[in-house]
Amino acid sequence: MTVADPRATARFLGAFFDELAKWGVQNVVISPGSRSTPLSMTAYELSCRAPQRMSAYVDIDERGAAFLALGMAKASGRPAALVCSSGTAIANYYPAILEAESSRVPLIVLTADRPPQLQGLGAPQTCDQSHAYGTHVRAYRGMPLPADDEGSLRFARQAAREACIAALGSCEPAQNRETQNSSAAPSAATARASHRLAGACFGGPVHLNFPFDEPLKPDVTLPDLFDAGIPCAEPAADSAVPGAKPARKPLLPVGVAHVHGGMEGVAAAQLARELLANSVLLLAGEGSCATHEEAQRVLAFARTFAIPVLADPLSGLRSFDDPLVIGNYDSVFKPGGISPGEALNPQVIVRFGRYPVSKRATQWARAREDEGVLQVVVDPLETRDTNAATTVFVRTKPADFAQSMLRALRMEDGPAAAGANDLSFANAWQRVEEAAAKRIAAVDTGEEPGADGFEGAYVRRVLELAPEGSCLFAANSMSVRAVDTFYLKGGKQLTVLANRGLNGIDGTVSTAIGASRCFGRTTLITGDLTMQHDLNALALQRELRVQRQLADIAGDANRMPEQAAKRNGCETNAGQQGITIVLLNNNGGAIFDMLPQKSQEAYFERLFLTPQDVGFQAAVAAFGVPYSKTVTLAEFDRAYRASLDVPGISFIEVPVPLQGLRERYARYW
Repeated sequence: MTVADPRATARFLGAFFDELAKWGVQNVVISPGSRSTPLSMTAYELSCRAPQRMSAYVDIDERGAAFLALGMAKASGRPAALVCSSGTAIANYYPAILEAESSRVPLIVLTADRPPQLQGLGAPQTCDQSHAYGTHVRAYRGMPLPADDEGSLRFARQAAREACIAALGSCEPAQNRETQNSSAAPSAATARASHRLAGACFGGPVHLNFPFDEPLKPDVTLPDLFDAGIPCAEPAADSAVPGAKPARKPLLPVGVAHVHGGMEGVAAAQLARELLANSVLLLAGEGSCATHEEAQRVLAFARTFAIPVLADPLSGLRSFDDPLVIGNYDSVFKPGGISPGEALNPQVIVRFGRYPVSKRATQWARAREDEGVLQVVVDPLETRDTNAATTVFVRTKPADFAQSMLRALRMEDGPAAAGANDLSFANAWQRVEEAAAKRIAAVDTGEEPGADGFEGAYVRRVLELAPEGSCLFAANSMSVRAVDTFYLKGGKQLTVLANRGLNGIDGTVSTAIGASRCFGRTTLITGDLTMQHDLNALALQRELRVQRQLADIAGDANRMPEQAAKRNGCETNAGQQGITIVLLNNNGGAIFDMLPQKSQEAYFERLFLTPQDVGFQAAVAAFGVPYSKTVTLAEFDRAYRASLDVPGISFIEVPVPLQGLRERYARYW
């Protein structure tokens, strides 16, 4: 029977975690367990020795922990790491891994395992964990038992690098902390350009499985714990040999160097001519852009070609008050995706990212295929075309495509502006957008009867009151649809996120709390069934308090105004960071009131509406979370404004009717 060497275990994992930090992993979420002791203690030690490099979070609920990390990665664009024990623990990560796969979110999953000699013999908490997540991860690596010979330490670092490369995929990660800390603070213009407006990612989850033998506790007292395996580590000043060659100090930043590329040459020129010669509509879904700078490139393309942009709430483009941004198209299309007028139908549709949240818009795009409309899909990985309507697929990022079209246009002899037909098409869309926006803006002004009991009015209040630069996280089902309907463009800069990969309600609260670590303030809009499904996430109230205490001890330089640009990189854990959960409680699954299952027969309530009668006040109080219940818009305004000064988690419950949803939304849909 082999026996582990605590020093070798520590040095092997010290090299691994040090390399993760160098390649941009700044957060690790730990699910407590015994077999994962080496991973947990090493990650925790790094967070204690160098909190500016890595932060460690603890979540006892493995399912929630995985979504917590998912939220951090989605909001920041950086990989987040997960640590758990062996056995059923790894299965609890599965829902978040599926969501990360579909939404392309970079996650690095580190599972602990029993050593080879215990496999297949009925040992406790032991199962075959190799390739446990199958094809749902971008890469899998079965790690060896830890050792501290030079070859093993170098391999530990390379394994960390490979994990980051696979997880990032085509993501554009922000500069890592080490590079930031060694240079001047970014300018305000640079910070604004790199600020993440949306959750666009092009990476995915990876899985590394670590077998550990006993004793499990690593020797984390080693002074050179995180220097192991660096061939050119700088020697200590008192140990330098006179005349020795100085250690190499690389000038290049550590990490993935991404090469931008779009269409060029004849193909780009031909497509640019087609876009100029026809009426074109841009469907901008989740994945259209990630940063303010990318959004500006997309909008410059739209302005030059006079293309109306149907901006999904998750696209990041509704933050801009541009005439060509069309935010309320869901209120323009008729049920089944029917266009209200021929003047709104284009000759070419260009799609960035996913199809929109709006089912009507997706159905409308499908109907245009039947009419022979050219459909161009732009994505660096795949078409994601559920309509099977792709005419041209351009494998690049939307922002790079936009620049390619602008370059191609400059090289053409033709005019740099669209013709009269294109301008007329854009103007037609602007007119219907203005009419829809005026109707929607009135929902919370007191002009509409019954506003106090209408979900849409409360969503409008959140959108009006949410602080500039904050995050709005929308749960699935009715919540994200309400945001889609009532989110008017250009009100303020908001980062709107949701777990739309698989449209599930699993782990929504945990994901939103994870995302909140990248912002000063975050608001989650959710329904009651989604809230019930992840009620355990409220236990993170204590973890958030611990993170504030740790940041206070460290001094938390990120609270300084000149460091404000870093808040969007999941780099600050202190101050008044907080998340307000707005629960629109209809006591069941009200969305089914809109779906074909609707019926007056008994099965409808039993199987679909599923009223639960949960006393959320008592449930929330059990976790020490501040609670308010409001029944009017005036009460809600007061409660929401007050919550913005509360660190950690706060909770506002708004009762709304279970039935009659179709009638309440009829004016806006």
